[in-house]
Amino acid sequence: MTFQLDGNYLPVGVAFKTSDGTQYPANWLTLSSADEKTAIGITEVTDPTYFDGRFYNGDGSAKSLTDSNATYPEDDPDGTYSKGDLVKYSDGTQVINYGVKSKLIQVEKETAASLLAIYDWQIIRKTEKGTAIDSDVTTFRDAVRAAYVTRKTEINNCADTASLINLYNATYDSDGKFVKFNMTQYPTDPNKTF
Repeated sequence: MTFQLDGNYLPVGVAFKTSDGTQYPANWLTLSSADEKTAIGITEVTDPTYFDGRFYNGDGSAKSLTDSNATYPEDDPDGTYSKGDLVKYSDGTQVINYGVKSKLIQVEKETAASLLAIYDWQIIRKTEKGTAIDSDVTTFRDAVRAAYVTRKTEINNCADTASLINLYNATYDSDGKFVKFNMTQYPTDPNKTF
């Protein structure tokens, strides 16, 4: 629960002032009774609900999982387009509203690319100088590519928002101890020292 005074949130453990200028110490909210809080106008409100922006809109509704063609939401006053007409770029190509799955797959692609880039210097060195690529690096790079393909498949196989959220979470036992990640993990850099 959260406390409010005159429409403003009051963080616990922080000193505050009322509109009449009375100063209260940082521990007052913790030590005061409900009646004392009410007497000076403090109300207790439910904590605001936050939604994971990857999956939900700000109002809590699930975002579309799939891509769709962008359309105009209303008629153009000049009559250039009508509500429901397809939105096109200046070159005539269709504007796409990317769904959650496409956006998550793009993030996975960027993650895989950044992991592969760590050892691009060995690929360049091999090309320019003929120096062999370390075998652990080859194994790592192959594992990154395989993990990306698997993660992409796992995302695409999710039928709804709940299953997609579950995929990005982890499994815990009855004591609350971590068991495993639900999604295939990228390999660990073989030369990571920390």
